[in-house]
Amino acid sequence: MKLVAFVSDYRMSVDTLDRLKPEKLGIILVQNGVYHATTKENGNPSSLLNYSADYFVLQEDLETRGYTSSDVDGKVKVISLGDVVDLIFNDYEKTAWL
Repeated sequence: MKLVAFVSDYRMSVDTLDRLKPEKLGIILVQNGVYHATTKENGNPSSLLNYSADYFVLQEDLETRGYTSSDVDGKVKVISLGDVVDLIFNDYEKTAWL
């Protein structure tokens, strides 16, 4: 299955992702989930960014929290709401909200 997961919280357990094991995984960071793309944990990127996945962060939510694309980890692509719709309809079969 091709799964895209929305992550909306910075405090989260990633064990759900460990159990899903999709053939293709996309992770879209929204709301407070954008902190995974911008904040270091003890000098290292967020542990959420350790999966074999395509990572995206919603530009509007970044800007709301005072960040720009230059603050985002290199693994993460900054996208718009229109891009989210394209991903859901063109690249992934299922969606999940974590």
